[in-house]
Order: sequence, then C-alpha cells, then structure tokens
Amino acid sequence: MNPVIANSTLGTAWRDGGANWRACLFDLDGVLTKTADLHAAAWKSTFDPLLASHGSLDPFDPIEEYLRYVDGKPRADGVRDFLASRGIVLSEGLVQDPPGLRSVAGLGAAKDALFRASLAHGVTCIDGAVECVLALRSHGVRCAVVSASENTHAVLRAAGITDLFDVCVDGVVLRERGLSGKPAPDSFIEAARMLGVAPGECVVVEDARAGVEAGRAGGFAMVVGVDRTGHGAALLDAGADLVVRDLWELTALWEAAGAWLDSGGPIDRL
Repeated sequence: MNPVIANSTLGTAWRDGGANWRACLFDLDGVLTKTADLHAAAWKSTFDPLLASHGSLDPFDPIEEYLRYVDGKPRADGVRDFLASRGIVLSEGLVQDPPGLRSVAGLGAAKDALFRASLAHGVTCIDGAVECVLALRSHGVRCAVVSASENTHAVLRAAGITDLFDVCVDGVVLRERGLSGKPAPDSFIEAARMLGVAPGECVVVEDARAGVEAGRAGGFAMVVGVDRTGHGAALLDAGADLVVRDLWELTALWEAAGAWLDSGGPIDRL
C-alpha cells in the first residue's frame, strides 16, 4: 500500500518551510514498540475463559476484535466495549478487585498482570521508529508519547527509549488528572499543553482507530495513521490525513516535503 492523502494535502503540514510542525505526538504500542501483540495476547487469555463459560460464544479474535474494541483505549473502556459487543454485562467492580474476579475492574487487572509478566521477556522497538524520532528531533521537532496504557513507562524503559521523548502522557496521568481516554482528544491536548505548543502545531501518529479519532477531534495539524495489519481504510475513515505502512515512510515523506517546499515546489500528493 502506498501512502495516501485522505483529507488534506501534505504541503499544509509544512507551512512556511516546516515551521508548522513544532511537535509530534506518538502512540506507543504498535507505533514505537512491538507490544501491540503482547496486549492482544493478554486480552485473549483474559477474555477466552469468560467467553467459554457462556458456552456458545466464539473465542476473542486478537486481530479484528482487538483493533475494533480495545486497541488504544483505557483498559476499563476496552473491557466494557468488548463485553457489550458480545452481550455480556458485568458489574464495574472496584479498582482493587483482584485478577480473575468477574467484574470490569477484575478483568482489567487480570489482563494487566499478564501483560506485565510478558515484559520480562524484553521489548523491541519497531524498525524505523527510533530513526524517525531522531530525525524529527534533529529538525527541532519536540516529541511526546501519548498512550492509554498505565505501563507506558515500563515499556519505554524496557525498550531503552525513555530519553527520546520530552513528555509522556499515559494512563496514570489520565487517571490522576481526570482526563478522558481516546477517542476523546484529552490525552493529546494535555501532551501539547505540557510541550508548550498549540494542537495546530502538532502532528499525531497513531495505529488505532480510537487514537486517530482523538487526533481529529483535537484539531491537530495532521493525523498520521500507521497501518501494519491491513486496516488502513478504517484509519482513513476515522479521519487520518495520511496513512503509512511504517515510520520509515513517514520519515521519508517529512524530509521530502520539507525539501520540496524549500525549493518552491507544491506538494499535492506523494
């Protein structure tokens, strides 16, 4: 799949030769680190016993249902949305509910325990991710991580990339500051505020539909969707301006657009 411009021209992101891009806000899992699969596997191990207890319900699909119902959302929201899709109603429970208790909080705790255990095996950055961040930083673009996960700092430490980012807004920040998770734009807006830049000066990079919707709702300069699982059309439908296969493409487009605008050439499509 070639990069696609859906709702704007690429040139608008480089107004005045690139001055419009002051910050780039990255999602974590599936964009920077190879942890989306770990999340999906943990959700499957959490949901399947519950589904089996209902007899006729099919197991959790770690691709389609993960992307549709839980990817990019705060943990409890993902539990609620998936259970609703299967017609299952559970009590909310309490934050301190132990893993395995059949409540929204208990299922979330079970998933979290499984995911944390998986981090012991190490975390790998996605090819091109570090290079993309370094390229942006070399041009004076500030970078932030914006994730619904409360394990964001643990993942960044495990991947050895904490120092690449000026700001981190994660699930802990959302909870402590009373902010809504994606698809609400609160987390991205908070990251922009912490960086001292306006949303219109920031680019959002996301692989989840909920994250793309959040970026679009927040009025950011550009929303870039990253499609590694063949769901690019869904990202465009959610409001992405641009869809790329990986961050190598984003780096190349950013460098090319800056160079072409500096030379006076318009960019309508790359």
